[in-house]
Amino acid sequence: MTKTDLVDHIAEEAGLTKADATRALDAFMSGVTKGLKKEGKVALTGFFTFTAKKKAAKEGRNPRTGETVKIPARVAVTGKAGSKLKEALN
Repeated sequence: MTKTDLVDHIAEEAGLTKADATRALDAFMSGVTKGLKKEGKVALTGFFTFTAKKKAAKEGRNPRTGETVKIPARVAVTGKAGSKLKEALN
C-alpha cells in the first residue's frame, strides 16, 4: 500500500476530503518522528510500538572490492506489532 492508497482509505473511512486525510496522515507521521526524537519510543497500545535504537559506528566491507569501509554511528527505527494487529492478521 502506498501513501496515496492510505490517504484514499483514510478519506473514505473517516468521511474526509483527500486534502484533510493527507494533512492528518502527515500530522501522524510528524508526531511519530517527534516522539522518537524526544523519547525514543512511540507506543500505540495494541497496534504497534516504534522504538529508536542507537547503533554504534563499525567497520564493514565492500563486497565487490573487499575494501574496509567505516560505517558511521546512526539511529535505527525498529517496530513491534501489538496484539490487536497480530490478531487482525491471523
